[in-house]
Amino acid sequence: MQTIRQDIQVAFRYDVHFVEDAFHPENDLLARIVEAEAGVPWRKMLPVIDEGLLPHYPDLPERIKAYFAQRANSLALHAPVLAAGEAAKNDPALVDELHAAIRQAGLCRHSFVLAIGGGSVLDLAGYAAATAHRGVRLVRMPTTVLAQNDSGVGVKNSVNAPGAKNFLGTFAPPYAVVNDFSFLASLSDRDWRSGMAEAVKVALVKDAAFFDELEANAERLAPPRRDAQAI
Repeated sequence: MQTIRQDIQVAFRYDVHFVEDAFHPENDLLARIVEAEAGVPWRKMLPVIDEGLLPHYPDLPERIKAYFAQRANSLALHAPVLAAGEAAKNDPALVDELHAAIRQAGLCRHSFVLAIGGGSVLDLAGYAAATAHRGVRLVRMPTTVLAQNDSGVGVKNSVNAPGAKNFLGTFAPPYAVVNDFSFLASLSDRDWRSGMAEAVKVALVKDAAFFDELEANAERLAPPRRDAQAI
C-alpha cells in the first residue's frame, strides 16, 4: 500500500474599505476596486440589493445604474436583483433566482456580485456567488453596524435549510468589503446598539485594546451617533 499526502495552502487577502456615499458620481472607490486587475478591458457586475433598504433609499437602484453608466467603457452593470431582507436565507427559491441571474448575465469567475444589505442578504448573495462557477467574485457592502463588524468582513456564507440554521454554506473570502457610513443614518437606535454590542463582545473575547477604545468613546458611539465613523 502506498499513500501520497497532498499539502495545499491557499492564502487569501482582501481589503476592507471605509467610505461615505460610495455611489456618489465622483466617488471612484468601487470602480477602482473592480478595475484593479490589469489586462481585463471591462468587468461585469450584478448587484443584489436588500429590499429593506428601499423604504429609506428608494432611488438606490437608479443611483447604482447612473454610477455605472458613467463608467460604461470599463464596467458592465446588470439589472439589480432584490432579496427579501431577514427572510432571505429561508427561501431556497432565492438561491435559484440568483444562480439564474448570474447565468443570464453571463458572469464568469472574473465577474462580480455586489451584495448590498444586512447580514442575511450578504450570506445569501455570498453563498450564491461562491457556488456559481465554483466561485464568482464577491464585493460585500454591509449596510448595518452589525453587518459591518460581523458578517460583512468575514468569510462565511450560508442559507438555512428546513429545520437547520446555516445548514448549507461555504467559506469563501470576499474580493473586497466596502463599509459605506451613509447607510447607517437610517438605522434605528435598537439596530445601532445591537451592532455595537457585537463589537463589544468581540473586543472582550480577543482584543483588549479595542475594548479600551470602545469604552473611552462610549458616549460618541451611543445614539445619536453621526460622528461615530471617526472612531
